[in-house]
This record gives sequence, C-alpha cells and structure tokens, in this order.
Amino acid sequence: MFAPTPVETMTFAQREIFVKRDDLIHPDFSGNKARKFQYFLEKEYPEITKLVGYGSAQANSLHSLAVLAKMRGWQLDYYVDHIANYLQQNPQGNYLAALENGANIIEKPEHVTESIDSYVTELAKSALDNELYIPEGGRCEYAAIGLEQLGQQILDWIHEKHYSTLNLFLPSGTGTTALFLQRFFKIKRFEHEDLPEVNVLTCSCVGGDDYLRLQFNQLSENALHHPRIISNGNKYHFGKLKRECYEMWQRVCASGIEFELLYDPVGFIMLEHFFTQSSTVDNIDNTAPLMYLHQGGVLGNPSMLARYQRKYQAK
Repeated sequence: MFAPTPVETMTFAQREIFVKRDDLIHPDFSGNKARKFQYFLEKEYPEITKLVGYGSAQANSLHSLAVLAKMRGWQLDYYVDHIANYLQQNPQGNYLAALENGANIIEKPEHVTESIDSYVTELAKSALDNELYIPEGGRCEYAAIGLEQLGQQILDWIHEKHYSTLNLFLPSGTGTTALFLQRFFKIKRFEHEDLPEVNVLTCSCVGGDDYLRLQFNQLSENALHHPRIISNGNKYHFGKLKRECYEMWQRVCASGIEFELLYDPVGFIMLEHFFTQSSTVDNIDNTAPLMYLHQGGVLGNPSMLARYQRKYQAK
C-alpha cells in the first residue's frame, strides 16, 4: 500500500480548492496509473515473465507499465497504432522513459485494419502461461484495489477536517478512476450513514460525454456509482491542441503546482464552468469544499509543450 499523499491548497477561480497530490506517490510510478496497477505490483505471479499492454506511444500507462515490469523483473511488450517519426527521432516524455526502463514498443502491423484494442484482445486469446495482459489504461476491476485505498485516504482527510460534504473533481479518459472512487464512497456511506458525502465530479477528455457514459455503464450498470459529468457544451478531442487549454495550463501552474497538459487543462476549464453556475448543479452544491485529484502525468509535458510551441510559438 502506498503512503498517503499530501493535500495542498491553491486559489482557482477566486476559490480556495484542495489538491490531492497523487502525482507525488513515486517519481516513476505515480498518479492514477500507480493506483490502477497497484494490484499487479502487490500480487504474486510466480509464472509470469512478460507483461502485455497497449495504447498510445506517449501514454502515461506506457511509462507506468514499463516501471511495473522492471520492478517485477518482467519484459513489457506494449502495442501502439503508430509511432510518429518525430518521436522516433526525438525520443522524449513517456516514450523515452519507457524505453529507458526496457519496454519493447511494438507498432501494429500495417496489414491489420482493426483497432489496436481489438488486435491485442485477439492476441490475448492465445496468451501463453507466462504472459499477463492488462487492458488499456488499467481499465479493469483490479484497478479498484488501489483506488479504494485512495478513497480511504480521502475519507481520513475529510474526517480530520470535520467536513460533512466534499466535491471531488478529476478529468477522465475511460472514467475508470472516477467511477471506482464514486462506487467506493457510495458503498461506504450505505454501510455507515454517518460518513460524509463525497460527490465525484468529472469531465470527458477523450470521446465526449456519451462515450464516457458508455464506459461507466460497462464498468457498473448501477447509476448510483456513476460520477456526475460536468460539461460547458464544448467537446475536447483527445490530444488536439487548443490555445485555451495551453492558457489554462499556464494559469494553474502559476500556483506553484505543475499540472499535466493533456487532461488537466480541460479539467480546470470545466471546473471553472462548474463554479460559475448557480449554487446547485444536478443537486450538488458547488459552494461545498472541493478537492482536485492530481493524477500525475507531467512526464508527458515536454512533448506536449513542444507541440504547442510548434503550433502557437508558445513560450
């Protein structure tokens, strides 16, 4: 089990908010990926010698799985759709860190037309006894183990502060972290009615709100376990550069805490929208204390920043 991460304060949108610094779990194994992969770090796998994953060549999960494999003495085979020529010639960020930790990064064969998800899922059907396959980004029930420990850390902190309600905000890709946290808080409060109420709020950073709702339903059909999705009506495509995202990143990093450039800018844009609404949004009081979950991922900032600089000559 990881030691509790600190909670710091920052001013955002003329509000004091709390920041759960899960980016400080471990220099090479931090944030939501450390929580999601904690089960695989702690469980004994005497027969496993190879870990198999897939996703983007700059995904946080690539770096985290490479570190996990190195810690366990396993080989990592990580499948990607494509590795950009620029990245191959100028390794950086999560891609470089994964290579330095011994990852074997494999491009999907050109003749394969199916998605990388379908391709690796098919490979997994003929997995050898020494191979362990992990879904993209750790999107599986095993992720709940580490995330429930995070949830307990948050409950302990709320108890110390004597709050009766807390809004917990985090941006989402697949929504795994947000859903398992909301499920944990709901079940805990059902078992112990005197516990504080924690409302998990999130926003979509990958495929839109409908995509996120679909991911929620695949993880749990119980609507009570689904976090509230905050939206300002705009759709933010994963990895697409937007000047407002870069400007928001500059604003929040001025607090002294470095956030990552892919999810966090969208998260803070949506959080600011939430704060500017009427006092109650979907029966959630937006004046209640709010904690922002920092999920790590800052290792990918140099490559994202370079993209912004090439497009906008950002300094």
